[in-house]
Parts: sequence; structure tokens; C-alpha cells
Amino acid sequence: MMELALPAEFRPNEFPAASREQWRELVDAVLRKTGASYDSLVTKTYDGLELQPLYTLSDALPVPYALAPVRQGWDVRQRHAVPDPVAVMNDLEGGVTSLWLAVPPSSLERLLDGVYLDLAPVVLDGSVDLARAMLRVWDRAPVLASEVRGNLGLAPFGEALDVIRAAAEFPSLRTCVVDALPFHDAGGSDAEELGASLALGVSYLRALTAAGFSEAEAFASLEFRFAATADQFTTIAKLRAARRLWARVAEVSGVSAVQVQHAVTSSAMMTRRDPWVNMLRTTVACLAAGLGGADSVTVQPFDAAIGLPDEFARRIARNTQNLLLEESHLGEVIDPAAGSWYVEQLTDGLARQAWAWFQEIERAGGIGSAGSLVAGRIASTWAARSARLADRSDPITGVSEFPNLTEKPVVREPSGIDSDSQAPWGDSPPTPSFSSRSDNFGLPQVRYAQAFEELRDLADAQPERPQVFLATLGPVAAHTARATFAANLFNAGGFATPNAGPTRTPEEVAQQFKESGARIAVLCGSDSSYADQAVATVEALREAGAERVLLAGKKTDAHVDGFVFMGCPALEVLNNTYEFLAIEKTQGAER
Repeated sequence: MMELALPAEFRPNEFPAASREQWRELVDAVLRKTGASYDSLVTKTYDGLELQPLYTLSDALPVPYALAPVRQGWDVRQRHAVPDPVAVMNDLEGGVTSLWLAVPPSSLERLLDGVYLDLAPVVLDGSVDLARAMLRVWDRAPVLASEVRGNLGLAPFGEALDVIRAAAEFPSLRTCVVDALPFHDAGGSDAEELGASLALGVSYLRALTAAGFSEAEAFASLEFRFAATADQFTTIAKLRAARRLWARVAEVSGVSAVQVQHAVTSSAMMTRRDPWVNMLRTTVACLAAGLGGADSVTVQPFDAAIGLPDEFARRIARNTQNLLLEESHLGEVIDPAAGSWYVEQLTDGLARQAWAWFQEIERAGGIGSAGSLVAGRIASTWAARSARLADRSDPITGVSEFPNLTEKPVVREPSGIDSDSQAPWGDSPPTPSFSSRSDNFGLPQVRYAQAFEELRDLADAQPERPQVFLATLGPVAAHTARATFAANLFNAGGFATPNAGPTRTPEEVAQQFKESGARIAVLCGSDSSYADQAVATVEALREAGAERVLLAGKKTDAHVDGFVFMGCPALEVLNNTYEFLAIEKTQGAER
């Protein structure tokens, strides 16, 4: 064969080696021009880990983390909270490979009629009565005891222990779920979720061995459930770290055991507004769960936060997994993130933080005695997360960023979790939880979008949508950037944002403001137009009846009532705007 010789400048081994110091010099030179510091490139997680903008061979761990289990793909597991045999069969015929049931015990036999129980494992949701009913179904089904697979979803305490003993006739059946979802659903961090799950798992081991089970039998009874989020790399690292942590527990227990993982796309990240975006969130979360080595993955339907998912939503959820498995072939690579210096460092950091948190819980007497400690730590994390959500440092697409006020509401029947039927947006039902424990450790259930969605509900409930007028200065090119920002900000609170369009004089802006019927105006322009027109425009707006004038930016010589800008406390601005309008309405009524 003829060899093609590359010119010297294209030969890899001819390139001079570059050092981290040289890269840093180039980066610092660019940052100096923008006035930014190197720290602006470093991301700090809620666990205090610092994610660097560059990782090199020098960041490689001396001992790499254990690989994910060797297997082909993962188990596609979908949850059913309503006993609908048609929905169950549609899922199984559409690619679902196991069922997760949270239904009344009396419905099991009818629900599973026609299901090949030797092919479709069944996982339950923590009810002792449901577990007993499922054992009876397996006993009567034409299936060998050795072919029964799934999990009874129990916590090994009280009368559940009798059910666990009765399940011994099915050697491949697991009986307990170590459910970490309550820690995530309360707003906790990834390391807090891991550490608390470790403490919970150890408490289950103690309960099982105290009840007479061997260490090996106790480990073989457990399956762990974690949340998968749209933060792709953190989800991958969390699942990898979880296996390493549990392997350490097994090691000190004198047992060789691999953690069985069930990943569920996060309830906290789901939105009720613009729920179609949830399809993108759950796709990334599913991908991350699969790449992180989860044994089973549940993708929540995009409308799960609104009510009972319809067939279309369920189909999209299962086909998300089918596409990743069958078309993208993601299940054919073992631990694809292994060897990534970034992912390995993140895995190690999460593992260390989680182990320290686990030890703190253990020093407090274990998970059963450390309720206030766990609740307090997670509440602090939720407060920090809420602050970043409030100023949109953690943006939520379709809710706090790029909201669509003209969207048509998605209406669903109550999910069974909700106490009663509600209007499409008003009086939103409680956040669904997929936890198998009924008490959730006393932790709240939150959604990241909830504060902004409450304001949207408030706006929709008004006889006329409240509005904030955008007082645009100059031609479109001069004001479009700040006008777009201001519209995005106030739309996130449900406010309509009529604008003046291209303008030439302050009087023209004021006249359009007066015709809009608004009471609040936001100046939107360039720095030069502010210098030339802001003072006069503010005066004209006040003469036209503006009760409150804000400016999109950080400085002006004009007398304004406040500023809105990137990084401003957006939720506070929106709440203050509602408060201002409500006060004025009350005063006006009294007068």
C-alpha cells in the first residue's frame, strides 16, 4: 500500500509539549481583558467540591475506581401507581423489562394477569400487605421459584421481617430497598444523598443480622435507589462513588458484595410549567444513569409533576430508554467514564465527602437516631440551593429562564398522590415522591421550580395579567439586549411585558407607557442612551403616571426605584413587584 506522508507541522509527535503553567498564562491573559478572575472558571458544588476548568494526567488517581458490572445494558423499569392492566401491558410490549408497582394489594392479581412473571421482575413500594399479596401471586403463578426476580421494597423492621423470611423460598428475590430519594427530594446534595443512603443501608444490615440472617444473606437482600439528574457528570460520578462506598462496607463486614442500583430520574428537577422540557431533562438523566452503571433505570414521564401521566407521556418515557439502549448502544460499553480525569476526581471527591457524612451520622447513633442532624444538614443545603435558584445562578429552562406565557396548560387527572383534583395551574398538587418509605424521614419534598411556578399561578389567577412596561430607549439594536433580559426576568414571574419598541424621545416612551395601562416601568437601553436620555425619560414616565421605575443595568444618574441585572435577586424582585401592586390595590380600595 502507498504510504501518505504528512507534512512535519501535522505530525503529532512534532508538536511541542504544553504545560499547565503555559495554559494558565494564556487563560490569565484573556481573563485580564475581561476583568474576570481565574476563580470565575471554577465551579463549587453544594458539597464544597471545586470543579476545575482543566484536568490533566497529573489529576489521575493512583488507584482507579472499580468498573461498573459487566452486563449488556440495563433494566428498563417503569412505575405504576394506578392499577391499569392496559398501561402495564403497553409498557411491557413497548420495551419495559420490569415493573415497579405502588398499587392496592387487592389489585395485584388482576393487574398482572397475562404478565410472564418469569420474564418481568416486579418491584414493590414498601407496603407489607402489598408484599404478602405479591408472594401469593408468585406462589400461584406458573413460574419456578428460582425464576422469580424483583424486590419486595421493604424496610426490615417489625412485621416486615416475617414477610422477608417467607420470601426465602424465592432465592433470586431481593426484599429490601435502601431508598435515598427522600434525601434528594428534600433538596439535599449528592454527597448527602450518598452518605445518608450508606447509613440507611448499614441500619438495614444490622436489623437483618439481628433477626438471624447471615451477613451474606443481608447484603443479598438489599437494592439501592438513587436520583438521577440532568447534571450528567455528577450523576455518573455519584453512582460510581456509591458502588465504591458500599464495597468498603462489604469489605469490613467480611463479605464480597456488589451494590445493586436503581436510578430514578429526579422528581425535584421536574417542572409543571413548560413540562415538555422535562423530556430533555429526563433524557440526560437516563443517559447519565446508564453510563454510571445503574442496574435499573426509571424515567419519569414528562407530566409526572402535574398528575397521572397519560399513555403518550409513558410511551415517551420508555422510548427514551429504548433509544439510548437500542439506537445509541449505550449499554455496550462498560463504565465509559472510567479513566476520565474529571470524572475520576469528581467520583473520589463525592466518595470522600459522603463517607465523612456517613461517619458523622454513625457517631450520632445511626440513621435512626440522627433525624434532626440529617434534616438540619439537608435544610441548610436546600437554603443554599434556593438562593441560587432565586437569583437564577441555577437556571430552570422554561420557568426561571425563557418562560412562555402563551403556553397551553397540560391538564392531567390526579395521580393518586394528590389529595384532590385541581385546576391546571392554580392550587398546585403536592410534589410526587417515589420513596418507598411512608415517613420520608420527616423530610419535606421540594421542586426546584416551585417558587417561580407559584408566582405564575398568582399571575394567572388575576382578572387581568399584571404587567411591567419596558421603556425601550433608541433603536432596536440599542435596547434589545436589556429589553430581552428584562422581559425574561418578569415573564418568569408571570408578568406581561409590553414594550415601547424603537423610540426617539422620552415623550414618545412616556406616551406609550400611558397607553399600556401599566403602573411599573423598566428602562431598557444602552449605556450611551442612558447617559443621554435616562434622566429625562424617568421624569416623563413619572409625569405619565409611573408609580415605580426600574432600570435594566447597574448605574444611572436618573432617580430610579431600583435596578435589575444579571445575577440580581430575581425572585425577590418579582415578589416585591407583586407586593407593590397588592399594596397599591388595597390602599386604592380603602380610599
